[in-house]
Amino acid sequence: MKTVLHKANTRGHANHGWLDSHHTFSFAGYQNPERMHFGVLRVLNDDQVSAAKGFGTHPHDNMEIISIPLEGDLEHKDSMGNVATIKEGEVQVMSAGTGIFHSEYNKNPDKPVKFLQIWVFPNKRNVEPRYDQISIRDIEKENAFYQVLSPNPDDEGVWIHQDAWFHLGKFESGAEASYQIHKEGNGVYAFILEGEVEINGQKLEKRDGFGLWETDSFEFKSVTDSRVLLMEVPMSLSQIGR
Repeated sequence: MKTVLHKANTRGHANHGWLDSHHTFSFAGYQNPERMHFGVLRVLNDDQVSAAKGFGTHPHDNMEIISIPLEGDLEHKDSMGNVATIKEGEVQVMSAGTGIFHSEYNKNPDKPVKFLQIWVFPNKRNVEPRYDQISIRDIEKENAFYQVLSPNPDDEGVWIHQDAWFHLGKFESGAEASYQIHKEGNGVYAFILEGEVEINGQKLEKRDGFGLWETDSFEFKSVTDSRVLLMEVPMSLSQIGR
């Protein structure tokens, strides 16, 4: 097994006034050659947008973009005609493919919105752009990891053009779980949303990131009440569509 630890306080940070963002991997003004990606996981941004502010219309292409709200409401508009509001308890996905324009705004006039913006390199280029969002309330589990993303349209959660599986978990203090890798050659990047946990004995705290690969499973223990996101992705960049 190989591992990499990214403590919360080692992330890139940019405060633009209306946007306070922490970057696990190189992004915009934060460029670190040792923090470019984890396999095909390219971007993990921990964003807070001020009340009534947001990202103006901007383009994307050939990227799978996942948004997971943690607090508040985020309004989405795009060039496919979608207008939607995503909130905590939901997951949004866009396959940018041949190209898409979109904007994201905090609809709340008096409080910030917090969300994760995640980019994954696709295994197919120039696909038809696609948008989806779902509620994960009906698939939530206590003291267990539950799937919120996969490569398969018929599975639980949203799907993307990549052999990736995402799981969320909300755990009470002392709860334990095991995780089995879905596909040989994949690794898992764990991001601690709340609390303190141990993964294969490695102690992790809020907003720490921990990657594991060249293994087929690992053990998890929640030291305090916790919430965790697991992102299983191919480690080989040959899995990126050409």
